[in-house]
Amino acid sequence: MMNEEQPTSPARFDFEAGEVLLLDKPLTWTSFDVVRKVKNTLRIKKIGHAGTLDPLATGLLILCTGKKTKQIDLIQAQEKEYTGTFRLGQTTPSFDLETPVDQELAYDHLTEIELRAALAPFVGLINQTPPLFSAVKVNGERAYEVARRGDDAEIKSKQVTIREFELTRIALPEVDFRVVCSKGTYIRSLARDYGAALGVGAHLTKLVRTRIGEYRLEDALTMEAIQALRPPRPEGEADRPPRQRRERQPERRTGLEYYQSQQDAAAAPDTPPVS
Repeated sequence: MMNEEQPTSPARFDFEAGEVLLLDKPLTWTSFDVVRKVKNTLRIKKIGHAGTLDPLATGLLILCTGKKTKQIDLIQAQEKEYTGTFRLGQTTPSFDLETPVDQELAYDHLTEIELRAALAPFVGLINQTPPLFSAVKVNGERAYEVARRGDDAEIKSKQVTIREFELTRIALPEVDFRVVCSKGTYIRSLARDYGAALGVGAHLTKLVRTRIGEYRLEDALTMEAIQALRPPRPEGEADRPPRQRRERQPERRTGLEYYQSQQDAAAAPDTPPVS
């Protein structure tokens, strides 16, 4: 989302000298998709992001350009805030909607008192094991590459800090949450562990990053706003006829085939969901 009063004139930015851009990452885009799109749209030579968001997450993604890329590590290290939804009573191998449900358990016996009491063990310094479907490296290979081949691998746990963890809505089988946590925290793993603590399983169905340090989602630009910042064509190219645009096909991102099949099925009322 973008502040309506925020100016979007290219003149307000100096990308070569360095800028910290706040972006609202669209659903299904990878963080690299956003970097590449912004780099090409704004003709920026040097650019990088300060903290990955999963394709099925949306919200605040920070991009640094020019000399400000030196601040990436500093920004990445700052505290993060997320909101989202856990679906109780179901688990998936990826701990989110990327893969099909592999187990279902009864959840309707849970009370609000039990749901809130189960939060306490996750606040503070905790040990957390990242998902196999993640960018963690295993023997020099990304874990998600191992997982998508159908292979298994041992993922080592690590310590992370969760400063705040609360439920903001209870509508079983769904619960909405807000989390304030340290760098390196996997909210998908938190979904798995919270569901396990309740004895019913859970997976993540929605995730929005709302804050990194003092940078907030409400101040972020949309991708449409980035397009509006596109600079004029360089002198000498203005008189060239524009290239004929090819009709773009719907983009299918690797690893999201199951998720996309579910979305396609939901959009076709007469077609039963893929199981």
